[in-house]
Amino acid sequence: MDKMHGSEVMFRLDMDTARPTSSTLTRGQWSNKVEFLLAVAGQIIGLGNVWRFPYLCYKNGGGVFFIPYVLFLFTCGIPLFLLETSLGQYTKQGSITCWRKICPLFEGIGYGSQVVVLYSSIYYIIILAWAFMYLFSSFNFELPWASCRNSWNTETCVEFDHAGVFNWTVAENATSPVREFWERRVLNITGSVTDLGGLRWELALCLLLSWVVCYFCVWKGVKSTGKVWMDAGTQIFYSYAICIGCLTALGSYNKYNNNCYKDCVYLCLLNSGTSFVAGFAIFSALGFMAYEQNTDISRVAESGPGLAFIAYPRAVAMMPFPQVWAIFFFIMIILLGLDSEFVGLEALVTALSDMSPSFFHVGHRRKVLLLVICVASFFIGLLMVTEGGLYIFQVFDYYACSGMTLLLFAILQSVSIGWVYGADRFYENIEDMIGYKPLSLIKYCLKYITPVICMGTFIFSLVKYTPLKFNNKIEYPWWGYALGWWFTLSSTFMVPICMVYKLSVTPGMLRQVKLQQLLQSAAKRQEKLSLTMKNSCWFKGKEEYCKY
Repeated sequence: MDKMHGSEVMFRLDMDTARPTSSTLTRGQWSNKVEFLLAVAGQIIGLGNVWRFPYLCYKNGGGVFFIPYVLFLFTCGIPLFLLETSLGQYTKQGSITCWRKICPLFEGIGYGSQVVVLYSSIYYIIILAWAFMYLFSSFNFELPWASCRNSWNTETCVEFDHAGVFNWTVAENATSPVREFWERRVLNITGSVTDLGGLRWELALCLLLSWVVCYFCVWKGVKSTGKVWMDAGTQIFYSYAICIGCLTALGSYNKYNNNCYKDCVYLCLLNSGTSFVAGFAIFSALGFMAYEQNTDISRVAESGPGLAFIAYPRAVAMMPFPQVWAIFFFIMIILLGLDSEFVGLEALVTALSDMSPSFFHVGHRRKVLLLVICVASFFIGLLMVTEGGLYIFQVFDYYACSGMTLLLFAILQSVSIGWVYGADRFYENIEDMIGYKPLSLIKYCLKYITPVICMGTFIFSLVKYTPLKFNNKIEYPWWGYALGWWFTLSSTFMVPICMVYKLSVTPGMLRQVKLQQLLQSAAKRQEKLSLTMKNSCWFKGKEEYCKY
């Protein structure tokens, strides 16, 4: 500051040595580009790459599945990935308050996405509790799921023979030791959906350990056929973590001139490449198992927890030095789950703290907010480590983070940015940050192709909807389906509720006036202010002088 007189203050801005504002320093920022890339890679490369993509690829015809997958990747995945990342980088806000600057009428998208993040954080971490229990059980002279000589085994349990081959011809109702370890030792699952049973204390302690690790990873913030097409589309949304606000939160900690466009393309290709490699690795193991057991691969190929905790442990038990391979495998599962979990927590805390930065960015209040979320989620998660907890886990997995919810948010995001805010203006914002405009095809995807494809997939999902059945056999009671639809509607209804609220509190007599105020972005109002400011600024060499 050179001098001050009257109501005018003269500032000299050196464009080469510009420093972040105090709000940026308080809020935090990535120290370097590598931190951002690794954080996003950790979020998008998760358990879905290991157990969901390979199963969907096998289920839907192998190579045929790649056609809709690649189409969704380039028409929906990459455009929405760029949208969310650049939105956070441009506004420097989390997934809720960023919409206040872009289009206040659609602020409900932010609230709805964070409800999905909260639900997913509560149930996703249960997988880590299971993985920790398997990891600790691997430190034995003999893997407990490799033999039938345990207290939890039944008379129908049949071991692998000395060659590591499971004899399926002993009895029609024969069960493998790995399945009995999963169902009777880890879960001790009840025989009825309506019976929760008692608390599994070992799993509860593993769940507590998972939450403690997640808390200390986040507490310092960023410094530390038709069915085939539907599966392909939902896999893109599931794997790329789009429409849940995580990318917006991570992007908000970028420097303003970070090349988010190039980052998005590389990260998307990295994620899909990881899925392809995981598919080759996993189905090599499953193919070996099917050959050794003289059975069809469909009998050993499962999706979700069944692949990670039944099929793959069975393959590990056939290998030499199985304890070593089991330890490596479950450490991988834990690491893949942990980074996805604490990035989701970071996104949720960022969204909430940005709503009231003057309160949460003071002292240790942000850490207290994180602690409250972790403790509350832990106690809710205890329901899923009971003897009947797997039934509740399946309800969370099927309804809370369903493909229909993410597809609806994708439609709303692309419409709000492509039409309401304006795809051309959004491209100008990106150009202002990175110095050039991205490929024009992405702009047309956001405006036309993405909402049309997502709408078609969404309608098809509604038409082909089938209620959840446990193991595709056991129906849930009415309250199970009611709970599931509550998970789905509590996030999607945030959008119309926020729209009604914004219209009711916005000043103005005429409805058209209110809509115009809500649809006009804060960025557009800022453009007028910037024009006024430029009239009071001048350059002298590389230095800019402004009078306020």
